[in-house]
Amino acid sequence: MSGDFTVEQKNYLEGFVSGIAAIRASRGLPPIGGAKAAPAAAPAPSPEAGPDAASHRAMARIEAAGGKLVEAEIAKREELGLDSYPRMKQAARDGVYPKGRDVLRWRYHGLFFVGPTQDSYMVRLRVPNGIVTHWQFAGVADIAEAHGGPYAHVTTRANLQIREVPARDGIDVLEKLAGLGLSCKGTGADNIRNVTGTPTAGIDPQELIDTRPYALEWHHHLLNERAMFGLPRKFNVAFDGAGRIAALEDTNDIGFQAVELREGHGVAPGVWFRLALGGITGHKDFARDTGVIVAPEDATRVADAIVRVYIDRGDRTNRNKARLKYVLDAIGFDAFLAEVESRLGAPLTRAPAGAIVARPEAGRQTHIGVHRQKQAGLNWIGIVLPVGRMDVDQMRGIARLARDLGDGDIRLTVWQNLLISGVKDADVPLAVAALEALGLGISASAVRAGLVACTGSEGCKFAAAPTKRNAEEIARWCDGRVEVDQPVNIHLTGCHHSCAQHYIGDIGLIGARVPVSDEGDTVDGYNVLVGGGFGPDAGIGRELFARVKAEDAPQLVERMLAAWMAHRASPDEGFAAFTRRHDIAALAALFRPEGTP
Repeated sequence: MSGDFTVEQKNYLEGFVSGIAAIRASRGLPPIGGAKAAPAAAPAPSPEAGPDAASHRAMARIEAAGGKLVEAEIAKREELGLDSYPRMKQAARDGVYPKGRDVLRWRYHGLFFVGPTQDSYMVRLRVPNGIVTHWQFAGVADIAEAHGGPYAHVTTRANLQIREVPARDGIDVLEKLAGLGLSCKGTGADNIRNVTGTPTAGIDPQELIDTRPYALEWHHHLLNERAMFGLPRKFNVAFDGAGRIAALEDTNDIGFQAVELREGHGVAPGVWFRLALGGITGHKDFARDTGVIVAPEDATRVADAIVRVYIDRGDRTNRNKARLKYVLDAIGFDAFLAEVESRLGAPLTRAPAGAIVARPEAGRQTHIGVHRQKQAGLNWIGIVLPVGRMDVDQMRGIARLARDLGDGDIRLTVWQNLLISGVKDADVPLAVAALEALGLGISASAVRAGLVACTGSEGCKFAAAPTKRNAEEIARWCDGRVEVDQPVNIHLTGCHHSCAQHYIGDIGLIGARVPVSDEGDTVDGYNVLVGGGFGPDAGIGRELFARVKAEDAPQLVERMLAAWMAHRASPDEGFAAFTRRHDIAALAALFRPEGTP
């Protein structure tokens, strides 16, 4: 019979059979008519063809030159995490967590096994530009209650995490999130993480551009371009529209900064993105201005070319040097941009000196409280979430408020809180009262408003201290004991990965084990830094004290804030500026307890 088919019919039948086989494989079922085979890693594809070719060629070049690939690279070459879904489903049926190289592979789908700290998964979502609908937000709450904590965290990438997910429930969480239109793909391992943008995009009275369409275009490009999963290490991209809430784009590998160009400089006037590259504050570097400007509609195309050069050039022999910053350090910005231009097939546009209008500045506390939108009679309300945590009842309440009193959107920020937008003037008091009934508020002390903390040792195996708990202890101690009349950012991060970006805080604390005996006993503690900043005040904090016990941190922070208030040069001198005009020895003397040498 098959000999009677036309070429088109044969092609259709082949595609039909292949589709059935793919569906059955994704469900862990055997081929039709065949015995069930044991799940196994897929064979490595040819390095010469296919979407993984570029990363495989990069690996081969390193080995040919005598280099030794790190374990993660070998794991990715054997089986890229994207291909592990059938085995993940079988592991869920068996109720087992991943081991060995599969721990990395599962993260490609957003499942993070956090053992030995917790015998569970953390599930991280993708929320482009940090914006979800009220029904998606309520749906996440339902999933968290059925399969997790029940609570969720807002992250420092304007994202959501569900924690304490058992081995059997991981796939259920992923598939239920997909049913809400939310993806977890590429949220961990060596991938391009959640794309961030200005949280008030489209409603901000001072923004130069609405970042939502550009963040969303990049988001969908990532999910539908497999080559973007062949990176040497993780990668961050952010779009800042010059609104009133900072997106911290200068801490990203690629930062697109909205700028306005004047007439008369040989470049079309109007709004462009200024291109900044190489931000990674955990390695003490901000994204640096390249002199390049990008038409907003070209942002995804340019970002794609940058990532492809990084795939070729990134270090696959040393995880600590595998970020874009180190490629730029090694070959220089000019050579790197020349390779980007080669991939684009056209020169990048440069902004002449004097062409760019000064950007409007973001506020330090515009992510909390009531603020007027560009739309007449409407407001956004920034809700305070203590160190980013909310229980499922609070989430459902927030979702109801967004639906009933707002425009239906919930906007997450990199400051570990969220906004309800589109609230009418007349409804603001009702919304605030409803939030208070949920145990939430819209105002906070200067300390609490700028408090940022990563997951910490209670949920992350890398952390050396319970950062979220210690952050709360610092806030409780300082509130009512020291009056602070200016914004101050205090960032607690548990380890060198710097998820809470301790280097950019006015006060930064990074987890450290503190020796307490000659027998090697240690307790929770921190190294303390001062003088970090972001945006126009960008700066990397300097280490001031080493190995401070966590139990002593609240009193130390109180002394630091009190000394700043007492000795600042003027009432408007911020904490970072105050510390930057003193050397470390002088600051240490100011901040130590009285009578301490």
